[in-house]
Amino acid sequence: MKLKKTYKFAFKSSLYITVFAFSVALILTYALTHHVNYNLALLTALSIFIFSFVVIQYRVEYFIYNRIKNIYDDVSVSKIENLDRGSVTTNMETLSKQVKKFAEDKLLEIEMLEIREEYRREFLGNVSHELKTPLFTVQGYLLTLSGGAINDKLIRDKYLNRANIGLERLVSIVEDLDMINQLESGNLNLSLKQFDIVKLIRNVFELLDFQAKKRNITLQFDKVYDTPILIQGDRKRIEQVVINLIENSIKYGKMKSQNTVSIKNYSDSQFIVHMKDEGEGIPERNLSRIFERFYRIEQSRSREQGGSGLGLSIVKHIIEAHHQKVFAKSEVGKGSTFSFTLEKFK
Repeated sequence: MKLKKTYKFAFKSSLYITVFAFSVALILTYALTHHVNYNLALLTALSIFIFSFVVIQYRVEYFIYNRIKNIYDDVSVSKIENLDRGSVTTNMETLSKQVKKFAEDKLLEIEMLEIREEYRREFLGNVSHELKTPLFTVQGYLLTLSGGAINDKLIRDKYLNRANIGLERLVSIVEDLDMINQLESGNLNLSLKQFDIVKLIRNVFELLDFQAKKRNITLQFDKVYDTPILIQGDRKRIEQVVINLIENSIKYGKMKSQNTVSIKNYSDSQFIVHMKDEGEGIPERNLSRIFERFYRIEQSRSREQGGSGLGLSIVKHIIEAHHQKVFAKSEVGKGSTFSFTLEKFK
């Protein structure tokens, strides 16, 4: 077996010291006594070698350990819990690898902190903007009414109605944020039962039929589903997922287009629901962020369509709370497909 590099270093250093000391001892002994006791000289040399080896191996290692530990203490963001004497040796190659790995880990931590800080700033900015718009709108109408316009019945009814719409949007944003918070913290209890996903989607088609007709959009299945498809999940939450996705496909779909829903086998224990629209599509650079809170691809156009900007984020959290997956695929000019998996009822 190859000797440990630290032992090689100690062995060679001790050998040099011993040879030097042994040579000096022989010269001095011969000069003073004109006689050399080789047995005593060899015993002395062996003692010097052993003593030198122990001192170099353990004292130098201890010295390096303390110096490296001080470096760790100085640059480490967190407490050192796994650093023991055996983790730092006189093996410079091992030390170099450890320090390099340590530096890479800390660099990664710093990058993650910067990403989180950027996300926090962006999120707070988005929340502020989303709340500020309806708040200022409501404030403007109420100030106008309190300034004397309340005496005009036509203006009063018109402004009160607009203020109510602004308040409804505020309530919607707060409720959606509260739901996301509950989903993320695990405080939202899911009522898992069996139900027919085909029937649920048909009900949502009927619910949103008026909105779809205003844009001449047809809501349809890809084929006739004449038998129930039973899944296991929280019916109310899955219905919210379907509503959010279909509402989005109506808002951002092209006029006189078709939105198609299909249900297929995904695995032995899962179905996958595809919702395809013929809208403008989503640029690839935006696709990875569309499930973030308040993230909008086109700020002005999205705000004209209304909504809290939290719909897709809620979809993601609800599906993940069911331990399932959600996907998005899109091509600019051809449309988008949103898909999510559901557990089969057995």
